[in-house]
Amino acid sequence: MDPAVVDQVRLNFNPQGLFIINAAIGLMMFGVALDLKVEDFKRIIVSPKAPGIGLGAQFILLPAFTFLLTLILRPQPSVALGMILVAACPGGNLSNIITYLAKGNCAVSISMTAVSTAAAIVMTPLNLSLWGSLNPHTADILRQVSLSPMDVFTTIFIILGIPLAAGMTVSRIFPNMAGKVRKPFKIFSLVFFIVIVLGALAANWRIFLQVIGLVMFVVLIHNALALNLGYWSGRLLGLEERDARAVCIEVGIQNSALGLVLVFNFFGGLGGMAILVAWWGIWHIIAGLITAFIFTRISLPAGQEG
Repeated sequence: MDPAVVDQVRLNFNPQGLFIINAAIGLMMFGVALDLKVEDFKRIIVSPKAPGIGLGAQFILLPAFTFLLTLILRPQPSVALGMILVAACPGGNLSNIITYLAKGNCAVSISMTAVSTAAAIVMTPLNLSLWGSLNPHTADILRQVSLSPMDVFTTIFIILGIPLAAGMTVSRIFPNMAGKVRKPFKIFSLVFFIVIVLGALAANWRIFLQVIGLVMFVVLIHNALALNLGYWSGRLLGLEERDARAVCIEVGIQNSALGLVLVFNFFGGLGGMAILVAWWGIWHIIAGLITAFIFTRISLPAGQEG
């Protein structure tokens, strides 16, 4: 396929399908929030160094370096904007378990997930608008769709902020009930989301096969950049190995599901963006598990075994 054609692709989605995806993201966020406590946010105040470095890498370094990467690789404008969108999203829901597998510091990972999810309500529309506008090619797309940062803010608040607050409230008021439903609810919401993704993939299978080759290399490079930014920013600023591993995974595992929702809500399922974000959602799991495996082959320094 001619790379330019990818910008003309529109994935097959109707309003009902979009509503179901939004609901699935909200359910997943509610399940994650059942695991979070106010103490997870307080931890960043008591021990701010590792989460602070991680959040700086997440919301400052990754969007800025992604912007530079789009200028170097010069992919199709919609693909470039998809890269900027992924970089603007918070950490993904699987980062905590992958950090555990990588023998990283899970407390740092959980704190980063909690704070980055809350911060994303402001930082995601801000970074998307800022860096998307600075690239002249992606800026054209933003102008065409008349993207309103306030509308993005409202959408993210509804699908992330409200479930986050609701889940933490339920967990605090009804701790016994939350303890009983936490695991089955997370499994249900994850399976529900996977079924929706597979359904969407089946509905767009022909398009997927035609364009996947155009984004695989870009996603590989972009995800490797994110993982390395997280790890090396931590190490260069003096974090212990366990903390740096947690930051590495948090920055490398993005909430691409949120990104996909934004693509359909604000960009009409623009092909290059949608395919880039969707493949990111698959690839970062593979890359995260590979990274965790590599970390397990490297012994932690004495006293950091946790």
